Amino acid sequence: MLESSYNGVLVACSIIVAILASYTALNMASRVSNASGKTALFWLVGGSFAMGFGIWSMHFVGMLAFSLPIDLGYDVPLTLLSLLIAIASSAFALYLVCQDKLPLRRLLSGGVLMGLGIASMHYTGMEAMLMNPHIFYVPWLVVLSIVIAIVASLGALWLAFRLREETKRATFSRIGASLVMGCAIIGMHYTGMAASKFPLNSFCGAANSGIDAKWLAILVIIVSLAVFAIALIVSMLDVRTNRLSTSLDDANNELIKLALHDNLTRLPNRVLLGDRLEQAIHRAERSKNEFAVLFLDLDGFKAINDMHGHHVGDLLLKEVSQRLLSSKREGDTAARLGGDEFILLMEPGTPENSAGFAQRLIDKIEEPYEALNNHLKISTSVGIAIYPQDGETGHELMVNADAAMYHAKKQGRNGYCFFEHSMNADVHLQMQMQQNLRNAIDRNELVLHYQPKVVAPNGPMTGLEALLRWQSPDHGFLSPDRFLPLAESSGLIVPIGNWVINEACRQMRTWYEQGHQDWSVAVNLSAVQLEHDSLVDVVRSALMRNSLSASHLVLEITESTAMRDAETSLKVLNKLSELGVSISIDDFGTGYSSLLYLKRLPADELKIDRGFITELAQGNDDEAIIQAIIALGKTLGMRIVAEGVETSDQQALLTRLGCNTLQGYLLARPAAPDVLFDSIAHLTKRAEPTLVTT
Repeated sequence: MLESSYNGVLVACSIIVAILASYTALNMASRVSNASGKTALFWLVGGSFAMGFGIWSMHFVGMLAFSLPIDLGYDVPLTLLSLLIAIASSAFALYLVCQDKLPLRRLLSGGVLMGLGIASMHYTGMEAMLMNPHIFYVPWLVVLSIVIAIVASLGALWLAFRLREETKRATFSRIGASLVMGCAIIGMHYTGMAASKFPLNSFCGAANSGIDAKWLAILVIIVSLAVFAIALIVSMLDVRTNRLSTSLDDANNELIKLALHDNLTRLPNRVLLGDRLEQAIHRAERSKNEFAVLFLDLDGFKAINDMHGHHVGDLLLKEVSQRLLSSKREGDTAARLGGDEFILLMEPGTPENSAGFAQRLIDKIEEPYEALNNHLKISTSVGIAIYPQDGETGHELMVNADAAMYHAKKQGRNGYCFFEHSMNADVHLQMQMQQNLRNAIDRNELVLHYQPKVVAPNGPMTGLEALLRWQSPDHGFLSPDRFLPLAESSGLIVPIGNWVINEACRQMRTWYEQGHQDWSVAVNLSAVQLEHDSLVDVVRSALMRNSLSASHLVLEITESTAMRDAETSLKVLNKLSELGVSISIDDFGTGYSSLLYLKRLPADELKIDRGFITELAQGNDDEAIIQAIIALGKTLGMRIVAEGVETSDQQALLTRLGCNTLQGYLLARPAAPDVLFDSIAHLTKRAEPTLVTT
């Protein structure tokens, strides 16, 4: 047999080519499995060529490293046939690994076929030398080389299937797998070469007519590296393109989500709700069913937002949203319109089940909240509109559900109300009035009238109570009961209340300069004002702006207002008392005061509610109640004021029972500052014979 030898450099090149071919094969498997349609077909064809050419080039570089003491060459047709076998085997392998599953049976059969294909490629390439006499093969080494080819193919298929996902970890795993696969392929090749034996009188029939071995080595190495480089570069560009496309898709999906969902609560917003409403209308038209639109507005949310800050308010809105989501049925839509307004679309929804759901929702939202160590309670008012009787379009249903919600608020809040057609006119009027009220301060439409408070029984006068009036161009002269509830529900009570405090102080300063240094002016505070963080600063600024001593200002709060949040009220009232302002408990006896809190409140004055005065007569229950209130107030060191005095008998009896101060129509009616002195001349003359008038 002819003695053979190997070129060390080319052997090393064959090993490098084998590893690069393995890495390219794994990379192509990833591209094929992650593509679809025509793109997948493109990667299958291109990947098959790159992978097949890589395996084939490793084989031929290995063969070119082999030398005999005779000239060698390779037959072109057989050489090309071996290349086609390598490409076909690679295509079969890529097809297998791009499937969703690779069961053991398919893996084994695929490994055997691919191994036989690679072995066929190797021995066809050997035949391309056209040796004469024919190459002698050692049978057991041939079998071993085929076994190695099959085992290498099984490992390659399994690794390619497992590592086909595009991740950083998969990239490093592919590098390691390429080393293993490359060594297995090299082992198969050199085992097959070892099985080949050449008789002493052999000569190569392709030495003269085939491809020269020297040029073939250079050509194969250059083309192989070029194919690998092109395949890997295109693959990397495709990966980056896919990642960029995925990022753009994610960004686009996020933009769509942001456009259709509320940023804070992630509930559907007005745009998405409108689409859901239209779909619900179409479904209801086809099925002749009803559905309900529930309009929710939180009661007192603005006061919480103002008192605790917007961050706490946002946390509260998020929790309300979660309660909405946990309460709704599957298929219903919960949405946020903005602020503290929410919509729940019940589909289908009859009046009966929507009423039951509304009550459960009211109870759920009323449960206590915890936000940044703040214990909060809030309620909700719900308006319900039913399709189609309460509206045939989404806009009509929303408007009518809003009208029903407003009616629920008027009825006392924390409840629900179904829409009735008479509500629309009332809602329109209220909305117009609210808009006008918003501009009333700037237009100087708000005025204060003052009602005197006199020392019992009939003077002198010690002070006045400021009473708000609205001279509306559209609605005429309005008393507080006509517009203050609207101001409270809309949040306008805070700027209006601030204006009242400043205007009362300004007027009191005018009277002070006219010589009435012993007078004081009383201003009523609403619950919303008392809960507002800025109240103390507003009072301090009003006193400083008008150069008025705090002793000339009395702030009146109702008993119920003081007890609404007793601890918070206590803190605010103590700060006001530290300024030197007097505190008066108004409408005493009609609420639910805790005597413990009443004792702690820094109050200087108790005002007996007019409800006890109206039917006051000697010997009746009202007299006993008033007598008890007076005794309680004097025990706590407070002045006692009785309001609503309209008869001489009431005046005499209240004086006898111990009231310090009286207030009512019998003594003087409320009047504007410019006509006040004419109406109180009979009172001021007792106090000041030389009264300065304006």
